[in-house]
Amino acid sequence: MRKQQITKAVIPAAGLGTRFLPVTKASPKEMLPLVDKPLIQYVVEEAVASGIRQIIIITGRGKRAIEDHFDISFELEEILKQTGKKRLLPELRNISEMADFCYIRQSQPQGLGHALLCAKHVIGDEPFAVMLGDDIIDHPKPALKQMVEIYENHHAPIIGIQQVEKSEVHQYGILDASVTKEGLYKIKTLVEKPAVADAPSDLAVIGRYILTPEIFELLEKTPPGKNNEIQLTDALKELAKIKSMYGYRIEGSRYDAGDKLGFLQATVEMGLKNPQLGNKFRNYLKGLSL
Repeated sequence: MRKQQITKAVIPAAGLGTRFLPVTKASPKEMLPLVDKPLIQYVVEEAVASGIRQIIIITGRGKRAIEDHFDISFELEEILKQTGKKRLLPELRNISEMADFCYIRQSQPQGLGHALLCAKHVIGDEPFAVMLGDDIIDHPKPALKQMVEIYENHHAPIIGIQQVEKSEVHQYGILDASVTKEGLYKIKTLVEKPAVADAPSDLAVIGRYILTPEIFELLEKTPPGKNNEIQLTDALKELAKIKSMYGYRIEGSRYDAGDKLGFLQATVEMGLKNPQLGNKFRNYLKGLSL
């Protein structure tokens, strides 16, 4: 059997962004600016740096700005040429040329599992990555690339995880797993948002996955759960029963940019790393009376 490479990534972006209301009432959460780029661009750049060339974005009503961002803007380019700002053109053109983009509209937000089912006809029988735009992960080796390398050794589903404080386990899907080597765990099952006393570990699922096509059949059989949504975690539990599945502890600083505090933390950290703004921003922060 030919071992297939990971060439496609699905980015679900049809959610309502309720944690950021009212700013997300008319603007996609994925387009919130993190320093000088929208959140979703960081995720796309991570995918491309990990060898992905086909980006499948699941969109919904009011998300047209995402498509426009990754499209060519001839009018804007012409204005930049006429106003002596041609130096900006390569960076802008790179946004639309960094990958092949495909957009699939989810008629209504029915959960992460349903969003993935929307991409079934594009994925076919290939393994693929899933990347949540809420999670910004900063590391010299992109988070997804770390996972792709694990996949190439095991050719099995890989779930990105991180250790969290016991007090935080109720916010995440938590692994029941055994260690295979440092940073890699063989998954027995997953427990969705358990109470501290019921949590089998402190290993939490975060927004990076490499999945195999079997997940689609399982998602199609998964009944709607909380909020009438099809939960990916429910299908992953079933997948773990029939196929080896691993959790990989991702290296890097992870920011939950879907949370207001996490977004602010990411803004500060990314601002300090920005080559044009970093030093001035650092001096500004030092001068604050905190």
